Amino acid sequence: MKITRLTTLLVPPRWLFLKIETDEGVTGWGEPVIEGRAHSVAAVVEELADYLVGRDPRNIEDLWTVMYRGGFYRGGPLHMSAIAGIDQALWDIKGKALGVSVSELLGGRVRERIRVYSWIGGDRPADTANAARDAVARGFSAVKMNASEELQFVDSHPKVDAVLANMAAVREAVGGDIGIGVDFHGRVHKPMAKILIKELEQYRPMFIEEPVLSENYEALKELAPLSCAPIALGERLYSRWDFKRILAEGYVDIIQPDVSHAAGITETRKIASMAEAYDVALALHCPLGPIALAACLQLDGVCYNAFIQEQSLGIHYNQGNDLLDYVSNREVFAYEDGFVAIPNGPGLGIDINEAYVQEQARIGHRWRNPIWRHADGSLAEW
Repeated sequence: MKITRLTTLLVPPRWLFLKIETDEGVTGWGEPVIEGRAHSVAAVVEELADYLVGRDPRNIEDLWTVMYRGGFYRGGPLHMSAIAGIDQALWDIKGKALGVSVSELLGGRVRERIRVYSWIGGDRPADTANAARDAVARGFSAVKMNASEELQFVDSHPKVDAVLANMAAVREAVGGDIGIGVDFHGRVHKPMAKILIKELEQYRPMFIEEPVLSENYEALKELAPLSCAPIALGERLYSRWDFKRILAEGYVDIIQPDVSHAAGITETRKIASMAEAYDVALALHCPLGPIALAACLQLDGVCYNAFIQEQSLGIHYNQGNDLLDYVSNREVFAYEDGFVAIPNGPGLGIDINEAYVQEQARIGHRWRNPIWRHADGSLAEW
């Protein structure tokens, strides 16, 4: 079997799909994307195609090594996200060629289903209590919310009070049994994180995500002891080398690599195994499309330390198109009692509605995240 073509398709709301074709008629699908930089990732995929066309797609480990180590400069979001989508598609091809799921190829499952959580509210939290109540009514046992609006390095106590009031309203709305993830989203700098982490503990968050930007990870030495709430991060780390220092220094309880950013199934499995050796949990990041979610679920099926899965159904980013619109077998993502089953079908276990993908690719997108500014005119972290 030989790879004959790689085709990227830019589809709304903000996703990039990849189709890899072979001379035996077996095709694979991947989702190589950085939100807001989809065109750039597509260009990297086109460059990496030079290493792939004419090669056997089943030699995944060697192809991954060539794509990563074959260039003198390596790593970072664009390069690793391009590899990620290609890697997903290669696993999809191999599973389809053999008639088994990716989780079967990876050694078989340790679980048949995994807990999922629902996003509530938008970028500027409002009416989150009602959104949380609605998510619970739809069967979710866990939700995640943005902690705050923009915050300066040192901000006001009324801003802190607003965060606490929002969290208190959500906790009151859903009761004590529902998990609430609180995402600082990199908006919070160390001085304010010290206050918020301590104050939020009373509401028993399921985890606090990205209390500071990952590049400021050394601040976790001060922040982690302030609360018993688990600390989570990792969506902006792209390889086992990025995660190595985070795990070795012991300040993180949950890692959140993204299978569409962290170089795909091949690399994310290795990251997860590293984390397991440090007794760190896995909660894969995935506010993306159905291919990315399918890849996550195949990994959730085989990674012992996986405990919950992010998914984008109904998320505020998904305007015009949503998670299920691009798949023919929608039942594969049927949520029940706050869980979703690991897909059983060959490869990634989803059937892409290619006609609809092609139709929407003619529309495309040019999604960019918002640009926020503080009252003084300086840029605020989004």
